[in-house]
Amino acid sequence: MLSIDDLLVARDFSSVSDRAVRYALDMAARTGATLHVLYAEVLHEADSDGETDRSPAHDLDAFRKELKEVGAVSAEALDAVSVKEETRRDVSAAPAIMSYAAEADVDLIALGTHGRRGPSRILLGSVAEEVVRRAEQPVLTVRGEERDRPAPSLEAIERILAPLDFSDYSRDALRAAKEFATVYDATIDALHVVPEALHPAFYVGGVKTIYDMDPDIEETVQERLDTFVSETDGPAVEVRTNVRVGNAAPDIAEFVDENGVDLVTMSTHGHTGLDRFLLGSVAEKIVRHVRCPVITMKAFGRSVTAADTPAEDRADR
Repeated sequence: MLSIDDLLVARDFSSVSDRAVRYALDMAARTGATLHVLYAEVLHEADSDGETDRSPAHDLDAFRKELKEVGAVSAEALDAVSVKEETRRDVSAAPAIMSYAAEADVDLIALGTHGRRGPSRILLGSVAEEVVRRAEQPVLTVRGEERDRPAPSLEAIERILAPLDFSDYSRDALRAAKEFATVYDATIDALHVVPEALHPAFYVGGVKTIYDMDPDIEETVQERLDTFVSETDGPAVEVRTNVRVGNAAPDIAEFVDENGVDLVTMSTHGHTGLDRFLLGSVAEKIVRHVRCPVITMKAFGRSVTAADTPAEDRADR
């Protein structure tokens, strides 16, 4: 089951961070978590919008009312969410977010990927990428629209995508996806992307693509993926398996758009080593480009599933 007792959402009062607050409030209501609302006040940054005059939880009651009207989660659960608000001052937003997360022992961090704008302002997008890279906790990133168009509010989570690379770390992400699917009454798509292009070292005898090495690669990987999914424990939810041959990041983003995915859950590190594919770089590209929220989980970080054996411990067995 999900183990989220304390959920931190960072806001800067932009429409995008307000959208992240809505998702965080909805998740807190579903999991029974305490919601920590943090405003990171950046030192030496001019406050042109009167942000520091508002409390971090400003308008939270309006968000509760809005979610009640949507009806995706009960009014009782929304009213039961305990809220703690905090303002932190630091040289930049990311250190403030991560230091509070460590002090408050939060289980998950939520934030928008495009908030503050303007050449003299801290871009929340870059802050989100820094938090995704450095935070020990899983991170929920919520994307907004480009430029100054209003960001859409909370959308129902009915379809979850779990990109997998057959590592123990991606197995953890699949377990988490199953738990989130239970909370949101959603289904899951498990996706593995087989790299089509080969390293030049393989260019012998006319071998340039994966199909030259194995013409039946998709069928082979499909069987492996089906086995991987069936052997991954967790609640019984509908999981569809999908295999594509191509390039991981753009193919994952394309899958999201083509299939109406509402949430992506993925590990930030899969295969490791200088000669291996780094899922971490793929995760950052997904956070940057897909339209739906993304939950990234560190390979060696905190788990959101209860009674879970850390992946690094399983790898040593």
